[in-house]
Amino acid sequence: MNRNSVSSSFQQSTSSIQIHKMMPKVYGWMVAGLGTTALASGYVLSDISIVEALLLNRLVFFGLIIVQFLLVGFLAVRVYSMSKTVAASVFLGYSLLNGITLSIVFLLYTSTSIVTTFFICAMMFAASSIYGLVTKKDLTGMGSFMMMGLFGIIIASLVNFFLHSSALSWVISVIGVIVFTALTAYDTQRIQDNLRQHSYSDAVAIHGALHLYLDFINLFLFLLRLFGNRR
Repeated sequence: MNRNSVSSSFQQSTSSIQIHKMMPKVYGWMVAGLGTTALASGYVLSDISIVEALLLNRLVFFGLIIVQFLLVGFLAVRVYSMSKTVAASVFLGYSLLNGITLSIVFLLYTSTSIVTTFFICAMMFAASSIYGLVTKKDLTGMGSFMMMGLFGIIIASLVNFFLHSSALSWVISVIGVIVFTALTAYDTQRIQDNLRQHSYSDAVAIHGALHLYLDFINLFLFLLRLFGNRR
């Protein structure tokens, strides 16, 4: 074995060790985000005055959604230059606001179906993310195809906003489950690549956690639309 081969093997081994150290941080931040969202939703649902304020004042509700988009955009644009503290604050702030807005959705479903769907989602997410971690196959092509599917879902959802078709809603939900299950594997693989390229930055890890958080939340919501029992 020549010197270049030894050096290459050593670098690959070091990279693998660093990834094994960083990915638990990514999942840890994702879980922290989900926990923040759950606590925020639970608090809102426990206080009828907050629920009424959100339902009766659409300006406040849509204002919260706009702020969420701004926070995600800020994190995406500045992730490579911001500190861990700023990245964490933005991510957890987004998770908090998302929990407040999602509480309105949870009003429509029974607590039992929400919990059951959550555990189904967790198992599907875990299986897909593990695949993204261990597969040697390049998932870039699949990720690009799924992003096209995501844009299709957005367009179809806008159309169905006016049609109110239950059949189209069911199709959108099924496709949504497929798209976000696949995106979970793709994003997991992409996060590892991003960490390697940016010296295993904590801010990049938090940005990766945001991607997985969004995959989980969207997968959960589409599953809830399919299997959730309405009140």
